[in-house]
Amino acid sequence: MLLGTARREPNEENAVDESGTVGQLVLVATPLGNLGDLSRRALDLFRRADAIYCEDTRHSRTLFSAHGIPTRGRLHSLHEHNEAAECEGIVERVRAGELVVLISDAGTPGISDPGSRVVAAVAEAGLVVTTAPGPSAVIAALTISGLATERFVMEGFLPRKSSERAHYYEKWAREERTTVFYESPQRLKTSLNELAARFPTRRVAIAREMTKVHEEVTRGTLHEVAALIDQRDVLGEIVVVLEGVSFTPEVDESVVHAALVEQFQSGASTRDAVDYVAATLGASHRDVYQLALEIRKNESL
Repeated sequence: MLLGTARREPNEENAVDESGTVGQLVLVATPLGNLGDLSRRALDLFRRADAIYCEDTRHSRTLFSAHGIPTRGRLHSLHEHNEAAECEGIVERVRAGELVVLISDAGTPGISDPGSRVVAAVAEAGLVVTTAPGPSAVIAALTISGLATERFVMEGFLPRKSSERAHYYEKWAREERTTVFYESPQRLKTSLNELAARFPTRRVAIAREMTKVHEEVTRGTLHEVAALIDQRDVLGEIVVVLEGVSFTPEVDESVVHAALVEQFQSGASTRDAVDYVAATLGASHRDVYQLALEIRKNESL
């Protein structure tokens, strides 16, 4: 049975309209860029919905027009500034038996986009909330990053203020899970350089314009990627995937220091010295690298 035509016995929580159709709120994922990623089920829901709430009606009209779906005044704006005010009206629509669809400009609604307040309000009213899953920038970037996917955390957009970003970085110094966050092209270089100063050897993947013509994934250590991005103009939608920290048994810093000095005095490069000392002593590669940078900067060898 198609979604939106399921029949249930009416009760105080789930009202039905005259046809016996149970009202529902359906979160529908929309393409990140490639229109071919829109599912057949999503298209069916778009055709049958009584009301469709979206971030930008102009943007969404383009999507509907591309698939030949008339909107007939069904599009309603729902964004961060009016979401709280729209909740009551959406609850009443669902209670009246309407099929209400919620979409964002791209990806899955409610993930760093409006939607979570509406879902909470409809669920709290005891009404049906369901989903037509599909594209998600978080999952797409994570799965193509080349980093661990079993455990991860999503941080949304980083704060604009450097002091607030520093608070995030302090937490990430101990975060073992892979971290995913969004960043704007204007702030990407700043964020990467800040992170590279703290975690130079931690691996990172920068996913840009996923599913679009100019899709690109840049992988490497933070030190490498930050230096590369510094030389380029970066545009488009960006998702950053950051490797979690791997804890290794602590090794006395004085022992690591002495081993690095010995390697440098024998003519080893920073990379070769770090690789050798970390492997030989079983120390954290990133900690050894940080200490090596400090030795190179502050000591005459």
